[in-house]
Amino acid sequence: MDILLLTFGFICVFVGLIGSFLPVIPGPGLSWIGLALLYFTDAVPANYWILGIALAVTIVLTILDYVIPAQGTKKFGGSTYGVWGTNIGLIIGIFTPIPFGFLIGPFLGALIGELIYDFKDHNRAMKAAAGSFVGFLASSFIKFIVCMMYLGMFLWIVWQYKSQLF
Repeated sequence: MDILLLTFGFICVFVGLIGSFLPVIPGPGLSWIGLALLYFTDAVPANYWILGIALAVTIVLTILDYVIPAQGTKKFGGSTYGVWGTNIGLIIGIFTPIPFGFLIGPFLGALIGELIYDFKDHNRAMKAAAGSFVGFLASSFIKFIVCMMYLGMFLWIVWQYKSQLF
């Protein structure tokens, strides 16, 4: 049973790492589930402090994941149309066959949203779209760092208890 939990835990942490870039997959949440599965094994004693702190970080990061791109759009002079365009473009970009659509979608969505808001001010629309893109990249980078930390914790714990796990 421990090997099964260990395997599913590693898969969750790895898919969570990939999900730090793909908005469809909840990266930090899956990585946290992978850590929790590791602590459910008989070989690894439960450490509720680590799980609790990691869960708190995951919850805060999940909330910030929605706030940071919108704040990037607003910080660069965007309106609510640009914020909505960012979110809609992100969703559409994920499902398009275009390579890196999840990067292009938020930018184009914010640009189109700002042009709908004020068609005559192209410079402001481009600036807001750039803010959306910067916010998305910042959010993805923070998620990637946290997921890498969870992967490091997972591997460190497995290394500590390898004789009991295998």
